[in-house]
Amino acid sequence: MREPARSLRIRKMTLADLPAVMVIENQAFSNPWSTEMVRKELTQDWSTVLLAEASTPEGWVVRGFAIFWLVADEIHVLNVATDQAWRRLGVGREVMNAVVRFAREHKCINASLEVRRSNEAAINLYKSLGFRAVGMRPAYYQDDREDAVVMILDL
Repeated sequence: MREPARSLRIRKMTLADLPAVMVIENQAFSNPWSTEMVRKELTQDWSTVLLAEASTPEGWVVRGFAIFWLVADEIHVLNVATDQAWRRLGVGREVMNAVVRFAREHKCINASLEVRRSNEAAINLYKSLGFRAVGMRPAYYQDDREDAVVMILDL
């Protein structure tokens, strides 16, 4: 049974979480990151991967994640994904709220991201969090040459 986001906790990813993250990554994207790409993010000082986990009888299970960089006084969100069975339950919102909290704790002036032009659910989520569209990156996505909407949140 699925519970809404109130049963989630947020924590930083460790190497042991890589298999669970890759299952979600491969579900979520037509051109997913490789295991090596995600593993490398765990070794970069400027990179953070936050996990959203749900409590189950077997323990805490990864239901979503966000990968982002802290560069000077800005956050750049690279990748956000939610377990397919847990979409529209607040997982993405909860992990993005944690990214914004991280940004504020680190005195960032803004957060930015790119999102597929066709991904209305994600665009609406980001708008509800205060992000605004500031531009377009034509043919940004390699798999199908889809445009990306560039969004910024002023902190």
